[in-house]
Amino acid sequence: MDDCIIIGAGPAGLTAAIYLARFHLSIRLFDCGSSRAALIPCTHNHAGYPEGIRGTDLLALMLAQAEKYGAVREGARVDAIEVDDDGFTVRIGDRRARARSVLLATGVVNNRPDMPDAVHDEALEAGLFRYCPICDGYEVTDKRVGVIGTGDHGMREALFLRGYTKDVTLIAPEGGHDLDPACEAALDDAGIVRVGGPCGNYAIEGGRLALDTVEGRMAFDSVYPALGSVIRSELAVAAGASASEDGCLEVDSHQRTSIPGLFAAGDVVKGLDQISHAMGEAGVAATTIRNMLAEQRPLRR
Repeated sequence: MDDCIIIGAGPAGLTAAIYLARFHLSIRLFDCGSSRAALIPCTHNHAGYPEGIRGTDLLALMLAQAEKYGAVREGARVDAIEVDDDGFTVRIGDRRARARSVLLATGVVNNRPDMPDAVHDEALEAGLFRYCPICDGYEVTDKRVGVIGTGDHGMREALFLRGYTKDVTLIAPEGGHDLDPACEAALDDAGIVRVGGPCGNYAIEGGRLALDTVEGRMAFDSVYPALGSVIRSELAVAAGASASEDGCLEVDSHQRTSIPGLFAAGDVVKGLDQISHAMGEAGVAATTIRNMLAEQRPLRR
């Protein structure tokens, strides 16, 4: 039986793995290989990398560091977490793995507009399509920016980006905009243009990302989808853990879920959706796991 099984090997899971391995604990990571961090072409927002770093390079460095201290990563999708009398059983297909504790670091999946994968990937690599204005809003300073979304969420994203450029257009993904008078007033005050939907037929044209709207074809230096995301908390929820209405796992200040011994860190917990934030939560969770296990039986060399 392992001391801890970590599900997910993004920044949160790998940070926890480094901590736990350096606590001389036996740990195992199960990862299906879909961390959002791997989609980052180059982040200039992560401290310590003044020239920026690719998401895949950052994950590779973190994994190498965890493996250096004995962490084991397996590429596999976990099907279920079962609570036992003395810990947990994690099901991976026909396999069973047991641990005294489990840390869920499965993150979220961004909802994205309907566009061909090839266009999406090329636009993402070129910085024409971006998911995180907190991470990379600086890179669109004084550029022409489109935001796909509506309602309060679309308004907030457009207003956030208005802090970087005065040329922001909010485009409804389907029909007309779903905006209450307060949202409309806030957008008007910021000088944000609104265009109705539906929108689509994305393509890279002349170094910009172009799309059809009800007002004709438009092109932008960068486009942000403000379409929400899907929280990957179903494993913990199925095991009985408490979650908010939108699926975020509820944890205390030490990253403990409502199930003793089951922890969660990173984007699967409501937070900033930032690498630094996920890493901080993982450090707290890993230290709490170590201390919990030490209370169950002494950890001594």
